[in-house]
Amino acid sequence: MKKLVIALMVLALVTSAVFANGAAEAGAGKKTVLNIMSFTDEVPGMVTKYFEMHPEEAAKYEVKTTIIATTDGLYQPALDEALKAGGAEAPDIYCAESAFVLKYAQGDMADYAATYKSLGIDVDKLVKSADIAQYTIDIGSRKGELVALGYQATGGAFIYNRTAAKKAFGTDDPAVVAEKIGAGTNSWDKFFETAAEIRKKGVAIVSGDGDIWHAVENSSDKGWIVDGKLYIDPKREAFIDLSKKLKDGDFHNDTRDWQEGWFADMKQAGAKPVLGFYGPAWLINYTIGQNCGDTYGDWGVCAPNIGFFWGGTWVFANKDTKNADIVAKIIKWITLDDSDTGLQYFWANGTLNGEGGTKDCVASGTVMAKSNGELDFLKGQNMFDVFVPANQYANGKNLTQYDETINTYWRDQVRQYTAGTKTREQAIKDFKTQVADNLDVIVE
Repeated sequence: MKKLVIALMVLALVTSAVFANGAAEAGAGKKTVLNIMSFTDEVPGMVTKYFEMHPEEAAKYEVKTTIIATTDGLYQPALDEALKAGGAEAPDIYCAESAFVLKYAQGDMADYAATYKSLGIDVDKLVKSADIAQYTIDIGSRKGELVALGYQATGGAFIYNRTAAKKAFGTDDPAVVAEKIGAGTNSWDKFFETAAEIRKKGVAIVSGDGDIWHAVENSSDKGWIVDGKLYIDPKREAFIDLSKKLKDGDFHNDTRDWQEGWFADMKQAGAKPVLGFYGPAWLINYTIGQNCGDTYGDWGVCAPNIGFFWGGTWVFANKDTKNADIVAKIIKWITLDDSDTGLQYFWANGTLNGEGGTKDCVASGTVMAKSNGELDFLKGQNMFDVFVPANQYANGKNLTQYDETINTYWRDQVRQYTAGTKTREQAIKDFKTQVADNLDVIVE
């Protein structure tokens, strides 16, 4: 019954888009179907833009888009089924996000991905010309061959509230805030020293333990799985103690990320004003900026104490696509074109849909170098000055195909420990049991 419900939901979420820009209208002759599968409308929107810019190509293709949100775990099973089934309905282009991208790039479903070179893309030349962030290459490579790249760069920084900084330090200077959190130290020592200092002034250093989790997770030396066995990297294990220290020290507002209290803290409407949040540029654009209320324009960004990345979308081509030529052109335009008419230039400068759009960090260092990252949200500060260096510290070699699931188990057990309902030892034991019971992973 569950499979039937999922199948019906997937069917309901399939949409068809025919490009009607004068050159290609429905019924204007038989066109080749191009199937796109994603979990958001971002990449489908990029494909739309590509065809708008290339009407001669639009006349040849009918684009069918399937968008299935990752909520409730529906996207991956649907994508897996579509890839395995093959045929005319299989996706020509499909997407995966950082939480499960390794499954499709290097894991159980990796054999369905075409290498970019097999599509005829001059990978070596274009990667060098575009100066693509290395971590995105590491994540999207299978046995040394690129099978996926992202268009965003999601290196993380510390995004802070200027009024809270003035209350805490007497200044909102990014250099001062960076020094106070221990920027570049690769340590949490200075961060917690400052947390204790500013608590006396009624300021929480972060909203909840989720605000440091991604910095911990993606700065670890190894991933959750090593040689087929569960491995708890010392840096990830340390999160259980860092979380407890935040809780016991009353250094945060004890919120859970993506829930009401977390969003309230972006408005500075929580129990205590919050100094800041760890995250990439998209956290500014699509989360804090959308939930900050009257604090818009009262924010800054500085280098973090720990280098990390968080999130991102990688673009794949099906090795069995019958449309390799157009697939190659689209993927190259999205991921490797560093010209002023490439997707990444539009994305970085907020001009994909005209002037005044949302600016974001992109994978191409070449594009970032010629783009303007000044934001009103940041009181005119150029975010690229901080995020471009941050991308160089991101590590793409500690992901596994099970990260989404294992991270959920780990953070839930940590939360129970910090709440006092379990001992540290029991939380770790229960975490291991969850992994052993639910995943094809050896647990010792």
